[in-house]
Amino acid sequence: MGFIGDEELSVWRKLIVIAPVSLSIALLVSSCEDQVTQCQRLIQVVNAGNSLIDQNKGEQVITSLQLSRDLQVITQSLEKLNLTDPNLKEFQNDFARIFENLSQAIAKASLALGVAKSAEASPAGREKLQKARTEIDTSLTSAESAGKKSDELAEDLNKYCRQSQ
Repeated sequence: MGFIGDEELSVWRKLIVIAPVSLSIALLVSSCEDQVTQCQRLIQVVNAGNSLIDQNKGEQVITSLQLSRDLQVITQSLEKLNLTDPNLKEFQNDFARIFENLSQAIAKASLALGVAKSAEASPAGREKLQKARTEIDTSLTSAESAGKKSDELAEDLNKYCRQSQ
């Protein structure tokens, strides 16, 4: 066995420096791609939920109940996304709450609409109708508020995702 010469020692020193730097650059590049991919997955689920709402605006009771169930599926899909970026996780949680609130509001309005449609022409029926109208108005106000929050959040998400590209 011989001794390591100055030239060989210099090569080893360069390798010791180059390897960690190369690994750091590779991790940085992959984490950027990962964030972009995470943005795309989150936006895709949010767009699917918004599309459901747009397609079913003003529909009948049965359709509204189905929309409520479909929004529950969207909420579950959002909750199942394995996002690692802390900012995207916050967006994810906020959108899950919004779709959950929309689902509940649409379900309540739909049920109240069903009660209103079945109300009889009597004093008790009129009272049912009045309660149903109040419930519908409250639910629609809640849904409108959630929709506005969703729009604002979507704008913020798009800004954040454009910055990460």
